[in-house]
Amino acid sequence: MHLEKPEWIKVKIQGGNVSGKVNSLISELSLNTVCNEANCPNRMECYERGTATFMILGRNCTRNCTFCNVTKKKPEKINPMEPENVAKAVAKLGLKHAVITSVTRDDLEDQGANQFARVVEKIRKTAPKVTIELLIPDMQGNKELIDIIINSEPNILNHNVETVPELYYKIRPMAVFDRSIELLGYVKKTKPNMRTKSGMMLGLGETKEQIINVFRRLREVDCDMLTLGQYLQPSKSHIPVVEYVTPETFYEYKEIALSMGFKRVASAPLVRSSYYAENF
Repeated sequence: MHLEKPEWIKVKIQGGNVSGKVNSLISELSLNTVCNEANCPNRMECYERGTATFMILGRNCTRNCTFCNVTKKKPEKINPMEPENVAKAVAKLGLKHAVITSVTRDDLEDQGANQFARVVEKIRKTAPKVTIELLIPDMQGNKELIDIIINSEPNILNHNVETVPELYYKIRPMAVFDRSIELLGYVKKTKPNMRTKSGMMLGLGETKEQIINVFRRLREVDCDMLTLGQYLQPSKSHIPVVEYVTPETFYEYKEIALSMGFKRVASAPLVRSSYYAENF
């Protein structure tokens, strides 16, 4: 059964010279953005603000999540110039806050951990005043690889749990909820002053009780920040939307999360993990 999108979820088409400039620069430096690859509903607005979330380690993912618009083709070779090119883009765009994410690369011996660290190193040299947020895969729970990433000292370490554990079997069949919680806990234990962040999509059939349980699990590992947004089906081949959650309900979840100790919470239908991250 197909659900009609309610008015509050419809996005005004935006574009212009700035978004063209961002796209040109991304193309010129052979970079990818999660904005385009994941078909983010806010990408034009973010481009108009001169911001973008860079996606390293290629465009093709080794996982089979049923919600994600990123392609699942054969993984690409790692571009050794990518860290330097990301740093150049950050500087040319005049960013104050850079968000770096990646596809999951289970095929690589280091799963891309060293590339994350090199990107941070290059940005620090090229644009030392920029704050850096890394949105990382689960690294299969390998603490040595997580150490490589967090020892590069990003300002924020973000790892999304995406949905409630009861739905992992059909939403994230190759991921493990407890492994993601353990990753966030390990980061906080190892780097107590590093801010941690996670995010969820709503509208996949989860219950209020299940959502609040995820909040509780995240707070048990002292996760600082939380983003909540509406799942939108990228294509007919992706898992369908079960429910369009109202803005009022998103606000209710924000108040609950704040009352549980999260320092910052962004919760609204069109919120995404990197949306207005520079203000987070």
